[in-house]
Amino acid sequence: TPITLSGPAAGHPLLRTAADPQGLQVLGTLNNCAGSRTPWGTYLAGEENWAGYFGGGDARSTDQRRWGLQPQGWSGWERHDERFDTRRHPNEFHRFGWIVELDPLDPRSTPVKRTALGRGAHEGAWVGTRPDGRAVVYSGEDARFEYLYRFVSRDRIAPGGARSNATLLDHGTLSVARFDADGRGRWLPLVQGQGLLTAANGFADQGQVLVHTRQAADLLGATKMDRPEWMAIDPRSGEVFCTLTNNSRRGADGQPGPDAANPRAGNSMGHIIRWTDDADGQTFRWQHLLLAGNPALARADARGNINGDAFACPDSLVFDPAGRLWIGTDIGPDSLNRGDMAGLGNNQLLACDPVSGQVRRFLTGPVGCEITGPCFTPDGRTLFVNVQHPGEPPDADNSDP
Repeated sequence: TPITLSGPAAGHPLLRTAADPQGLQVLGTLNNCAGSRTPWGTYLAGEENWAGYFGGGDARSTDQRRWGLQPQGWSGWERHDERFDTRRHPNEFHRFGWIVELDPLDPRSTPVKRTALGRGAHEGAWVGTRPDGRAVVYSGEDARFEYLYRFVSRDRIAPGGARSNATLLDHGTLSVARFDADGRGRWLPLVQGQGLLTAANGFADQGQVLVHTRQAADLLGATKMDRPEWMAIDPRSGEVFCTLTNNSRRGADGQPGPDAANPRAGNSMGHIIRWTDDADGQTFRWQHLLLAGNPALARADARGNINGDAFACPDSLVFDPAGRLWIGTDIGPDSLNRGDMAGLGNNQLLACDPVSGQVRRFLTGPVGCEITGPCFTPDGRTLFVNVQHPGEPPDADNSDP
C-alpha cells in the first residue's frame, strides 16, 4: 500500500531512496501493533519492532545498531527484496518506525506516516484533548530501556472530522519524559536548536531529530523505561495510565539499575504508572497505580503490591464508559506458569478501579495466547477482546525484546 510521509521529516535526505528520490512515499507499513481512535475519527497505528525485518550483514553502523538492526532479518526478507538490505538501501531503514494515521471510513484516502510524532518501535499512540482544544498524543516504545513521548499540536482540533484535521499532526512539539524521584516529571522538548540538540551534536535540522528520536532522547537524559506499551487517558480527569510490561534486564550485566519510575531489578512482572500534566504544559505529577506480581513469591522484586487478583506483564489498557480501567496481560509463552509466573495461570483480562487500585479478574485466555485490544461500544453493553496467537509454542516467544 502506498503511504504518504508527512511532517517535518518528509522529503528529508535520510528518507530518500532510489525508488523514492523525493522521500515522500513509502510502500507499506510493518508490524502494526496497538492503535487508537482520534477525536476526529481516524485511526493511529504504531509500527512496532520493525527493525527485525531488515538485515545489515556485518556493515551495521552505530546508528543502525541503536535501532536494533541485526546481521540477518527475522524472515530473510533481505535475501529476496533488496530494499530490506541496508547495505544496498540504507535509507529504507529510516522509513519505518512511525505512527501511521488511517481513515477507515474513506476507502479513497491514503494512509500517512506522521513524522512529527517521532520514530521508534511504537506500541501505538493515544490522543487526548488539552483544555485549549489542541490535541495531545502520548506514545511509547515496546523495548527495554526506551522512552515515553508526548506530542502537542500547534493548532486546535477543528470541527468537521478527518478532512478538517488532515494536517493537525504535522505541526507541534514532540517531547520525551523525565520522571524525577520526588513524584514530579518534565517533558523535555525534542526540538532542534534547543539545549543539546544542535548541529555540533549531530542534529542539524528537525528532520534529523525525528529520524533519530532515540538518540535525541538519549542526549537529553530522559528516563529509560521498562517497555512502555499501551496507554489509556481517563476521559473525565485527563490522567494518563501506561503499562510497563516487564524488563528482565533491569540492573543486570551493566544495564541501568532501578530508579523511581522503574523501581525493581529483574522486573519480570511489570507495573502501571500514571501521571497528570500540569497547567504549565511542561511538567507533570506521577505515581504508580500498581506493581504487578505474585504475593506468594519469596523474591521481593516479583511480589508486587496488587490489591486483588494477582497478575503479571500488563499490556493493553482501556477505560470503559463507567470509568473502570481494563488490563490485558501478555506473559510470554516461554514463561507461562514457570519461574516467577508459577501459579498465575494463563493471560487474563482484569478490571481495575483507578481510585482504589482494586483489581478483579474478568476472564482467562487459552494457553499460549495474549489477551489484548479490549474495546467497548459507547453504551458499555458490548466488549470486544482479542485472543491473540493462542497455542503459540514457547520457542516462538518475543515478549521481552
